[in-house]
Amino acid sequence: MNYLAHAFLARSDEGLMLGGLLGDHVRGLRALRAFPDDVRLGIRLHRHIDRVTDQLRPVRALLRAFPRPFRRYAGIIVDMAFDHELARNWDEWGEGSLEAFDRRIRDVLARHADLVPASLAGFMAYADRRGLFAAYKDEQEVLHSLAGLGQRMRRANPLDRVGEIWPMVADDCAATFREVFPMIQSEVDDWVSRRSTITGSWSDAPTQSGQPESRGPERG
Repeated sequence: MNYLAHAFLARSDEGLMLGGLLGDHVRGLRALRAFPDDVRLGIRLHRHIDRVTDQLRPVRALLRAFPRPFRRYAGIIVDMAFDHELARNWDEWGEGSLEAFDRRIRDVLARHADLVPASLAGFMAYADRRGLFAAYKDEQEVLHSLAGLGQRMRRANPLDRVGEIWPMVADDCAATFREVFPMIQSEVDDWVSRRSTITGSWSDAPTQSGQPESRGPERG
């Protein structure tokens, strides 16, 4: 999942939304201590969502179907494709307009500017210039974002050529999103419910193993 999906899956909870946006910008367990409980839970939820998504059978099949040399970067491409599907079908999944949701994301970040790291602030400056996240409705914007991401990677990669395979993978990405997104929504609701107390406050207790949750795969 990418930024838009993580923010959406916060279910209108401001702390979870902020944590979802911070997820790829906070490394390791020790760094979590700098954040309030609800934001810390949102970061953990971000990691949980990524881990669960990667383990879903339809997603694993979709990733394996990518042709070489794109298969190595299929997870990144699929994350962006899922945000594209959520954006272009927002009326089906979200409440209100996508543009209003965009504004809410920025309002949340502004209210908690002291918690926003420079890397996320820099990305949001780029998002403002490109009209994200509403612009993810446009597949050309998705391809532009992937190419830009590829340019920032140290390793040579084909992300600037995803347009070559997009006609071959877009429908499968859309179908997989429609299949798994309800599963992920349900998993998120269950995960949050298990961590909320009777009084409605958040519990940051260890998992059943007695240890904090490990960090799953990250992409955005």
